[in-house]
Amino acid sequence: MELVGNIKNYEWGKLGQSSEVAKLAKANNGKFSVNEEAPYAELWMGTHCSGPSLLKSSGTELGQVYDEPLPFLLKVLSIRKALSLQVHPNKDEAKHLHKERPDIYKDPNHKPELAIALTPFKALCGFRPYEEIHQFCQELPPLKELLGGDAVVKKLSNGAAGDLKKCYQALMSAEPAAVSACIDKIAEEYMEVLEKFNLSDTFTTINADFPDDVGVLSLFFINLIHLQQGESIYLGANEIHAYLSGDCIECMACSDNVIRAGLTPKYKDVQQLLTSLNYNGSPAATRLFQPKVIDANAKVFAPPVKDFAVVNVTLPSSQTTPYSLELPQGPGILLVSQGSRKLLLKEHSELVLKSGSIIFIPPECMGNIEFSCIDGGNDDFTAYLATENTF
Repeated sequence: MELVGNIKNYEWGKLGQSSEVAKLAKANNGKFSVNEEAPYAELWMGTHCSGPSLLKSSGTELGQVYDEPLPFLLKVLSIRKALSLQVHPNKDEAKHLHKERPDIYKDPNHKPELAIALTPFKALCGFRPYEEIHQFCQELPPLKELLGGDAVVKKLSNGAAGDLKKCYQALMSAEPAAVSACIDKIAEEYMEVLEKFNLSDTFTTINADFPDDVGVLSLFFINLIHLQQGESIYLGANEIHAYLSGDCIECMACSDNVIRAGLTPKYKDVQQLLTSLNYNGSPAATRLFQPKVIDANAKVFAPPVKDFAVVNVTLPSSQTTPYSLELPQGPGILLVSQGSRKLLLKEHSELVLKSGSIIFIPPECMGNIEFSCIDGGNDDFTAYLATENTF
């Protein structure tokens, strides 16, 4: 079944044709017109009530045709400015938050997620090693003063999550005027320190987009990660993060729960974030998530949850023979990000795939999937298949 994805025009999205979301949406749906002045932030593919996909043939919601709610949600993100500083709750927290504040927390599910870079991608992800945070506090006196001075900061060198918790709580609980003064002082007098750590450009950009926001100072607590095309990060429950720029494939458990605390005009639930956070610190390199190789043309990103996995298929233009992929049975959504091929599914007629194609694959068809060349030519082909994680 061919699908039409659900487009989200959040303010932080890339504008017009510069957005991968807009390009794929236009390629997917010839009736879609791109407004060059509008932001195109996310393309949702799944059955979540906040953005269900539709059957291209009838306009019917996928969830009305396929009876079982999909456990995963596939997205494309195109980021022009930082998303909110956030965490996602675990299942128990999600149930409680949804019951208490259904207007804010839309469903009772957890939201572990995986991001795979389509273009150079920048994100804040997980707390830095404690000694790095301690070093920033020592080299940025305004930050150390804001946190309470040596009495608070020196404990970071102990390497204990409890000491980081006290320090980060001090930051997030600071008076807005004090936060603003600290940011201004760093911008005026300590840019050389930031340049030494390759943080000056990111600091300046975030502060320009969200002036005097406490999230600007979180840059000194959270790893700054640069992903190249094909690299990925996995974010489990209660891992602090903020995507900053670039385009990515994102897959997650079927949820829209976000606990925000900075870099956003939306509702901020700072106390809940501080309560939920995982305060373990580790180097940026440990945050990269490695896929498992299936064969020369496919690899699977299989995180430590059952809700989802993503299979990445790449076929070069030089490959003219059909390519078959055997996968565990389960529902799947296939997104083509580049190129064209024919798709043959068990007991189904051939489908022509092109960039922007979104295909729902029912469980009974997932055993063997075949990609073959289109008559009259061949090109490099890339697709992402979201499915349940039984790998």
